[in-house]
Amino acid sequence: MSLPHILLALLVTLIWGVNFVFIKVGLEDFPPLLFCALRFALAALPLLFLRGPMPAPFWRIVQIGVLLGVIKFGILFVGMHMGMPAGLSSLVLQSQVFFTILLAALFLGERPSRRSLVGLVLAASGLVLIGLERPMGNSLVAFMMVIAAALAWAFSNIATKRAGATDMLRLICWVSLIPPLPLLALSYLLEGPEAMVTALTHPSWSGIGALLNVAFLATTVGYGLWSFLLHRYPASLVTPFALAVPVSGLLAGWLLLGEELSTSGWLACVVVFAGLAITVLPKSVIDRVFSGSSRLTPSP
Repeated sequence: MSLPHILLALLVTLIWGVNFVFIKVGLEDFPPLLFCALRFALAALPLLFLRGPMPAPFWRIVQIGVLLGVIKFGILFVGMHMGMPAGLSSLVLQSQVFFTILLAALFLGERPSRRSLVGLVLAASGLVLIGLERPMGNSLVAFMMVIAAALAWAFSNIATKRAGATDMLRLICWVSLIPPLPLLALSYLLEGPEAMVTALTHPSWSGIGALLNVAFLATTVGYGLWSFLLHRYPASLVTPFALAVPVSGLLAGWLLLGEELSTSGWLACVVVFAGLAITVLPKSVIDRVFSGSSRLTPSP
């Protein structure tokens, strides 16, 4: 990957890492399925200003919309509403990286290199270090729902790759048209009209701000850039960046909220980014780094 695209991928991980905090804030005001429906309804609004033909076959847009919007985010938000902590949710959801690589091998014929697999294992070990310090929550069902959301995200990555779209902003806006109606229907049936009306008529400013961030920054910008990278590069090269999402959340909490980061937390961040570097950087760059460091080591 080129350096500008690596930086774009890291920007997406930063947006998504901070986004889990906004999701948790929004769920204090909105029932999870209604919150998810409103998110995608707002994310589709740029279509009022975007002109041009549909960016992909309609059935493919529906497929991505159902996988990404209805299934992935629907069950993720419900799992978090049931008590799955934001930090642990951001961590567990990144199991989609390994699901995506497996599905890409099965359906796209992509085979990650041995070096990439080593980098993934190293990054995963960093996530384990982070996970050891995260509260588990009280519900195994909520935990399994986040795992299921990760699997749905992996399938949506493959569908996005197969869509063949070139205008990724328009693609994510079209995709955002699909989830609102099914999610509103599910919210009506499962959460009830009274809860829907209460949430819509008495939102707090923090809930509105969280909704706007989740809709436009995390969805329109985040998934627009993610889809652009998936279109340009193999899924097995792009998706490992998602392993940095929990790290971004930790660092954002440390920088913006003054949250403490332990020594093992700092070590975990370094391990994750080292694993990502091995996975995505060209072999020539890594060889130069190690050869340069070896020249700095004094001879015995």
